[in-house]
Amino acid sequence: MKRRIKHSDNVEGTNPRLKKLILEVVNNQLRANNPPITKETLERLIAAGYSKQQAKERIAGVVVEHFYDILHDQKSFDEEKYENDLKHLT
Repeated sequence: MKRRIKHSDNVEGTNPRLKKLILEVVNNQLRANNPPITKETLERLIAAGYSKQQAKERIAGVVVEHFYDILHDQKSFDEEKYENDLKHLT
C-alpha cells in the first residue's frame, strides 16, 4: 500500500526548517515561472479564498508528495503527474 501525504494547512509536528526549504522550492518555481502551472495554481487558490501563504503551503504539499515518491519509490520526477496534481489541487 502506498502512503500518501494529506494536504493540510496545520500539521502538528511540522519541521520548520524543512517547511522553509520546501516553500523555497515553491518560491523558486514561482520566480522562474517554471513550471507555469505553479503560478496558475497559486492564482487559482488565491481566487478560491486561500491567502497567498496558504496557497503556497498547499502547493508545497504536492511538492512533498513528489519528493516522497522520488525518494521512497526511487522514481524519477514525473513532471506530467506533478502538473496534473497541481491542476486538481483544491
